Amino acid sequence: MATTYTIAELAREFDITARAIRFYEDQGLLSPSREGVGGRSRVYTPRDRTRLKLTLRGKRLGLTLSEIKSIVDMYESPKDTTAQINRFLGVLAHQRETLEQQRADIEMALEEISAHEEECRQLLADGQPELTNDATSNAA
Repeated sequence: MATTYTIAELAREFDITARAIRFYEDQGLLSPSREGVGGRSRVYTPRDRTRLKLTLRGKRLGLTLSEIKSIVDMYESPKDTTAQINRFLGVLAHQRETLEQQRADIEMALEEISAHEEECRQLLADGQPELTNDATSNAA
């Protein structure tokens, strides 16, 4: 008999909620079979487990669910491997560009914070009056 998984088993294995797994199912990333009374129990195959693993890996890379779905779907239809690899390279290049821009933005923000910190330290070193003293004397 083929190995199958319950939603609870996959949730535990990948440290995510069953709700997240159902969401990925709603997005078409997973397609478990249904068993039990009224088809209430989801049964996941090794294929579903692999798709979930690839989905979570794609999320860690910062890919959108639609990008992840197109990539995962490509691997299941090996018609033109070259086209699939080129598509994946395009997605990765786009993601790299996005992350590098975010890194540049973060570095700029950190430089601005450092400049403000230095200004504040210089004001303190120059003996500028404390704000609490000004506020107290203005209130009197």
